[in-house]
Formats: sequence, C-alpha cells, structure tokens
Amino acid sequence: SPPAMDRRAQRLVTRVSVALAALATLSLVHLLHHASPSCFPASHSLALTLSLAPFPRTSCDAATRRVVPPDRSLAKLRASSRWRRRISALAASVFPPLRGLGFLAAPSRVLCLAAGAGHAVDALRSTGVADVTGTDLVDFPPLVRRADPHRLPFSNAAFDLVFSDDPSAISGALFPSRLAAEAERAVRRGGGIALAVDREIETAAVAALFKRSRIVDVKDVTLDGSQVRLLILQSNGTTSIPH
Repeated sequence: SPPAMDRRAQRLVTRVSVALAALATLSLVHLLHHASPSCFPASHSLALTLSLAPFPRTSCDAATRRVVPPDRSLAKLRASSRWRRRISALAASVFPPLRGLGFLAAPSRVLCLAAGAGHAVDALRSTGVADVTGTDLVDFPPLVRRADPHRLPFSNAAFDLVFSDDPSAISGALFPSRLAAEAERAVRRGGGIALAVDREIETAAVAALFKRSRIVDVKDVTLDGSQVRLLILQSNGTTSIPH
C-alpha cells in the first residue's frame, strides 16, 4: 500500500543519511590525526619525506615543498650540452669582433637584452667582464632580472655596450623603434650596440631603427646550429627621450 511504501522509502533515506554522516566523521578524524602541527616542520627527515612524495597530501604538505634554489638551477643549466655550446659559440664568434672594435673589455659595463636564462650574461662573466646586467620580460635569477625593453630602468649612458644574442629581440618587439631608442639612450656616446638578427631581415631595415648610431660591422655567426647576423653599431650620443 502507498503508506507502507512511504515508510520503506523513509527508512532507506535515513539509512543513507546515517552512512554518509559516518563517512564524513571518519574522514574528519583521519585528517585531524594526520594533519601536521605546523606548515613548517622542524624535522629535516620529515621535510625530506614530504619533498619526495609524488603529490601533497595536505595544504601544509604542499606549502613545505622546496623550491629549487637559483644557484642549483643555474648549475643544472651549465651542465647541459646546449648551454655549453652556446657559451662556446659566443666566446669564439661573437665576442672577438666586439673586443676588436673596443666595445668589450674587462671593465666594460654591459647590458644584455632579451637575455632569456642568461647564457650571454654567464658567457661574458666567464671571460672576465664583471659588470654585466641581464634583462628580459621574465625574471630568471640569478642572471636575469625583469625589465621592459621599451622602458629600461637605467639612467642615460649607463652602459658601454648593449648586447642581445636573441634574433627575436628586435623582430619580436612590440615597438621595435622604441626598443632601439631605449638601447641608444642606455649606452654611452661612442659605445656599442650589438644585436643578433635573422639573416632574412634586411640589415638596412634594422639599422634604420637606430637614429643615433651607425653600423660599424656585420658578421654572420652560428648560434645553436642556426646562422644569424650580428649587427654592430656605434652610438653617436644618447637620445632625449624622457624616462
């Protein structure tokens, strides 16, 4: 009869509710039993155990996962064959003409644009150039800091050389003429601007972006197995762009 069916349905709903409540209680007890007293455990072995776990079991576990220190990340990059090839190519093909023109020496102040992970910064420092600043749109410590190439956070004539070994530094810039003007503003009068560009791009088209510099040399070099053109300019003076 309908009343009997209603009673059976009510008993079923009650049993399901009790089962769900029991399950929720057991889950809560389990979490309380296994919760860390602090998100920063003092035990070194506990921290190591958590760091080796494939997935965090609690929010505190996730918080205690260690971030790889920048120096260790850099050491790993330096150990890669690609990093070593890039460093060797820069030292063998790119830096010598800059030294020959007097734009690069041990006391030089160098700004690396579109520096990526910082291979050019690392290569320059390994050759004895201590004052090297790497910038890109994304931080990559300890070699590269974040900076907008269209509005560099440096004073006029702050550098002896502005350098980029990234062929997309100019072609991929949002405003190439603004980037060129900032490079000219940041380099001292008589200083150098050296940029790697794709060989398909007309040299004259790139040079036309630099209103206060003149081309002093053009070299075809190989970086990461690709042929690029190294355009070297000399600054005739800083721009008057407000900063």
